[in-house]
Amino acid sequence: MSTSPETPSSAKPAARPKLVRLPPLPPAETVYHRIRARFHLVFFLVFVALPFFDVMRFDLPRKRFYFGGVELWISEFGILFFSLMFMMFLIAASALVWGRVYCGYACPQTIFSEWSVRVEHWAAKQINKRFGHWNARSKYVAAQTIFYSVLAVASTFLAFCFTAYFVEPRDLLDRLMHLDIETAAGITGSIVTLLTFLDFVFVRQKFCTTVCPYGYLQGMLQDSKTLLVTYIDGTDGNRICIECKKCVRDCPMEIDIRDSAYQIECIHCGECIDSCETVLRKMGRPGLIHYAWGESSPTRPASEPLLKRLGFRDAKRVAILFVLGFYLAGLGVALSMRRPVMVRVQPDRTVLYTRLPDGRIVNKMRLNVANRSSLPVSVAFQIEGLPGAELALEHNPLRLAPAEAFERTYELRVPTWPGAPDVNRFRVIAQPSNEKTPDIFSLTFIMPVEKRNN
Repeated sequence: MSTSPETPSSAKPAARPKLVRLPPLPPAETVYHRIRARFHLVFFLVFVALPFFDVMRFDLPRKRFYFGGVELWISEFGILFFSLMFMMFLIAASALVWGRVYCGYACPQTIFSEWSVRVEHWAAKQINKRFGHWNARSKYVAAQTIFYSVLAVASTFLAFCFTAYFVEPRDLLDRLMHLDIETAAGITGSIVTLLTFLDFVFVRQKFCTTVCPYGYLQGMLQDSKTLLVTYIDGTDGNRICIECKKCVRDCPMEIDIRDSAYQIECIHCGECIDSCETVLRKMGRPGLIHYAWGESSPTRPASEPLLKRLGFRDAKRVAILFVLGFYLAGLGVALSMRRPVMVRVQPDRTVLYTRLPDGRIVNKMRLNVANRSSLPVSVAFQIEGLPGAELALEHNPLRLAPAEAFERTYELRVPTWPGAPDVNRFRVIAQPSNEKTPDIFSLTFIMPVEKRNN
């Protein structure tokens, strides 16, 4: 009996080549899980500390903005402009150069979501360890009770920290201690607490893939030299991947990095890099997943210049670095030129002048004084260029408490003298007690034109 050759349809697929096991390699020098844990701790402490030390805080009830420990008023547009522009360009530059590294290493949502997952696993582990003889239902209920209790405390604390970015922390603490749910701050704190708790329980990393706009922004800003997490293997006939799928199991976003380096769900955390290195190094081969400046540059030689190793690999990125430096320098100059006590003096010309019964002439002056420092100050006023002039202040010097401001109209009284012109130039000198250089205002004083006999 003759046999006919198998048709292509009946042929079996070729077996994958067996991977030869080599002597194990030493563990990878860089473990991104440990690096991320340290960054998470640092950025968590930063998130908590910023509003309490006025490093960055919006005080909505008082209409103040705190940046770098300096209290900025809503009228200080120049400083606010440079502050916002610097932060905007910092976000854009980070997305262009380093991709989603912020999401994986610094984002509070990522930090708290992964922490809640670890707490849930810890609670289940403790119950199984201590009460292993319970039935599955009882152990589940006990573990969830511990988990929800811890989350309730954590949600209250984090909601307090978040609300402190917009309400003065001491005032907010007083409202929390009195269980205030009537005022705007109290209601806001209660709502944020509830949302934080629900986020920990139900949302977690789903926020990054469904709601967060930063991932979509990254898709528009990245280019061929943006930092990526890439999977690089040989061809189908010479692939090293053993299909263990540990990289998929360890991914907090539940994606397969082998599908694409440009998946919008990928937060560039590097957990898949650690997973691949752990498995393949035991078989004598390095991992197949790494950080790279675009898919065409899988390695980062140590011999490269510092700017390139930091990600500034072309003229566009260097230009962005200079723009970022420009706004930072502008912000620094604006803060250095800022005076903690703002004084403004200007004439009120609704009435040019009035004459008092004693013959003195009165011009009205509008005075704006604001203490933008954290200490009480006094401001002394002096008139130059008008003989016998009197600024009718209740107190001179004026005393202002921290953050105190007022705007009032005062009378400037001047006796007449023979041959006095109708327009007289003079100066108001305002000397704050906490500054060496006074504020000087050059103004004019209006007098009636005296009739002259021919």
